[in-house]
Amino acid sequence: MANPTTDIDDPIETYEHLLEHEDRDPQAVARALDTTVKSIGHVVMWANIALVAAIVAQVLFRYLLNQNFPKLDEIQWHFYGLVTMIGISYAMVTDSHVRVDLLHMQLSRRAQRVIEVLGILTLVTPFIYLMVDQGYDYFYESFRVNERSDSPTGLPARWAFKAIIPISFVLLGVAALARLIHDVHALIANYEEERQGKGLRIVLLAIFCFAVVAAGLTFVVETTEEKLVIAMFLSFIALLFTGFPVAWVLAGVGVAYCGIAYLFDNDLMLWTGLESTFTGLDYLTLGAVVNRVYATMSNAVLVALPMFIFMGLMLDESGVAERLMSSMQRLFGKTRGGLAITVTMIGIILAASTGIIGASVVLLGVLSLPSMMEQRYSPRLAAGVVSASGTLGILIPPSIMLVIMADQMALSVGDLFMAAVFPGVIIGALYLTYIFVIAKLDEKVAPVPEGAQSPDWDAVKDVLIAVLPTLGLILAVLGSIFAGITTPTEASGVGALGATALALGYRKLTLRKLWNVLVSTFNTTAYIFAIFLGATVFSYVLRELGGDELIEHVIASTGLGPNGTILFILFIVFLLGFVLDWIEITLIVLPLMGPVVAGLGLVIPGFGVLDDPALVWFVILVAVTLQTSFLTPPVGFALFYLKGVCPPQIKLMDIYRGIIPFVLLQLTGLALVFLLPALATWLPSVAY
Repeated sequence: MANPTTDIDDPIETYEHLLEHEDRDPQAVARALDTTVKSIGHVVMWANIALVAAIVAQVLFRYLLNQNFPKLDEIQWHFYGLVTMIGISYAMVTDSHVRVDLLHMQLSRRAQRVIEVLGILTLVTPFIYLMVDQGYDYFYESFRVNERSDSPTGLPARWAFKAIIPISFVLLGVAALARLIHDVHALIANYEEERQGKGLRIVLLAIFCFAVVAAGLTFVVETTEEKLVIAMFLSFIALLFTGFPVAWVLAGVGVAYCGIAYLFDNDLMLWTGLESTFTGLDYLTLGAVVNRVYATMSNAVLVALPMFIFMGLMLDESGVAERLMSSMQRLFGKTRGGLAITVTMIGIILAASTGIIGASVVLLGVLSLPSMMEQRYSPRLAAGVVSASGTLGILIPPSIMLVIMADQMALSVGDLFMAAVFPGVIIGALYLTYIFVIAKLDEKVAPVPEGAQSPDWDAVKDVLIAVLPTLGLILAVLGSIFAGITTPTEASGVGALGATALALGYRKLTLRKLWNVLVSTFNTTAYIFAIFLGATVFSYVLRELGGDELIEHVIASTGLGPNGTILFILFIVFLLGFVLDWIEITLIVLPLMGPVVAGLGLVIPGFGVLDDPALVWFVILVAVTLQTSFLTPPVGFALFYLKGVCPPQIKLMDIYRGIIPFVLLQLTGLALVFLLPALATWLPSVAY
């Protein structure tokens, strides 16, 4: 992903200056548009600070003054909606959206530009038009009736908040236009250096292969709707391999298949030999996704998302990991494999305080890999330890994945956080056990460094000084949730404030670091929210085509029984993890599986306090399975993050081979949770 610029220019002055020199630079307008979008983003991202203040203020008012202010609750998701909606255009101009890089990174820059031009014209533009047109109608109706809060003491002028929808998509259109101008100009200029790399043949071959598979699978089902469901899902996966951002592939495919369904509904596709459909999909019905977008913007649960991201990034900037690394390395200095054990323990601590996979993997890699190579560690073990330890953050709470899963499955975030504690700790313990055993069996894999000293009380004291503040923050966040003192959203705001205080206490917080944290929070939240938007369109069309019924029918027809069905679903999720990121699986696949699991009649004995213990257990099983998606090629993001910071001694094949034992350990942890459901359901059932 490209790093966003941190220079703020006045957009009006820049625009006028560039227009004056337009005759010398054909891309002047595009750069002016870029600068305008970035400048707006740099202003809006400070709303995250206001969001922290609003959350903390609500907690203080409730416990100090015994007062509750609905306006403060609404202000929170107003800030959240503003940051996320404006952020999607900022992420586009900085090229920060998630993409499948497997083939894309092998292409020449010219081929990448061709893909981007075609993607913007065919996938992004129809989606933007839909959201601006229908979003404006949605806003205008609210303005016409002077809509206000549902609460008598809430905020007035609800229409002003709804105006963010068309405004943000106009801004997204500006960002898309800027990238389009850049790409078209470069293609016309035909720069020599942009021809280096592979052409589009490899991408076209991948798409052709998926088209053949789709054609073959359509013969397995009978109705036209079922054929469209299969074609839609495989079209999505095929287009992912072009490297175009996942969010816009989801949205574009959804809009396209809405149009195809409309043609089938109106007998305009009889020439295909397929029967007509009765989906009811058309432009106006697709406009219903605007209401779903508004529901996502105003979702109080998802407000925790940018706050946990902010908390994790601020902790990374506070120097906690460096302190832990230096102190723990002294503590385990004489232990064979001590550095690998140190990395894993820090990974567990970071997981319980950050939940940001990219940041954890990169940080652990930068801090430990050079030392591991210097101490003659096996490149495979070094790469495997860093990759696996960095991914623990997606499972151990507070996890942004669990926040999204709770929202999608209508479960309590606190219940999922508590349910994930034991599985996360067990997998971490399996990592530590493996490292200890492999180091004992083969001293060449993880040798004791020369000149290592036995630990003393000073080393223990340094570890305590480094660990206790971080553990205190973790306790404040998770403890307040588990004790029912705060909601997960409130705890996320308190955690963000606590991480900032920790950085101040360590004298690591500067204005530049605060700026970096805000930019990264803005970007990360934006590309996740963009996938929310795309998945909203995609899943809406998929459901209208009968995707739910098809999936339920396929799973029910296996005749495997309740436990066999769960294993079958987990196997599908595991396979999808090879080609899809956890966000797409969580937003698209998981909600489709929920009704199937609910209909199995699973009974988890002895823990009836939970509303739906079977569903909590199932979601944790999926979460553990999805953790492997970060480590399984070709899309394993942890592997790409690690490769970017690896010393030259560690090759890509070392990374691939190094993660195999850790994937097997994760699957072992999955088997334990499957066989012993109480590992996931006991803690949330007794917590309240």
